[in-house]
Amino acid sequence: MFVMTIDQRGSRKGADLVPELLAGLRDIPVVLPFERSVGDEIQGVLDDPRSVVEVAMRALRTGHWYVGIGIGPVGLPLPASPREGSGAAFVLARRAVDRAKKAGERVPLSVQAEEMVESRGAGTPGTDPGGFRGGHAAAAEAVLVLVGGLVRRRTVAEWRVLDALNEAGSGRQIDAAKALDISPQAVSKAILRSGRQEEQAGRGAAELLLAHADRRFRPARPGVQGGVQPVAAGLSARLATLGTELEDE
Repeated sequence: MFVMTIDQRGSRKGADLVPELLAGLRDIPVVLPFERSVGDEIQGVLDDPRSVVEVAMRALRTGHWYVGIGIGPVGLPLPASPREGSGAAFVLARRAVDRAKKAGERVPLSVQAEEMVESRGAGTPGTDPGGFRGGHAAAAEAVLVLVGGLVRRRTVAEWRVLDALNEAGSGRQIDAAKALDISPQAVSKAILRSGRQEEQAGRGAAELLLAHADRRFRPARPGVQGGVQPVAAGLSARLATLGTELEDE
């Protein structure tokens, strides 16, 4: 299970942006909806890596938030509010957002999971059997930070084109060009400068890594063969499809 704790940056000097962020996350599928936990901080519970990545990118886009992602078990049955939740994932989300606050000028996002501690006992100190220091959670953080950097560096003009492309429904550049009353060439150049293709590929990789980090805490469901395999298989298929789409553009 994933718990996300997101805290406003510089909240003592600026306006309260919590209502705006909550409204912007309302359409994302979650287990327990995001709500204000304390001060200018929000918290939510999720079980889908894709939703986790989407929430993180929306928060990072604005530049106003520290993002913490905790991966681990939660106390069951779940309460009606994340404020009443318990379990390792909540503790790890708190640790993650505190770590994100120490990022300085870097992307303020951190991922924490129990595997990051346990993996230090096997193989090379501080690595998992796959060889990445800190395990899948640390690898997911590295990818999310890279993707988050792309998102944060975009200009207003680039976002205008990308938002139009998403709102067009068809995903076709010519439709976005018509909506903005600009040339298809201008749309194409803005997409290239924005790093959209790299973002999409990075999102897929982050989702897969998050799914693997969550595998030990995902209960088997009736008719489903254990934890992460169905999730990973679905994400791998999406990555393959994405690769084909990127080649076609």
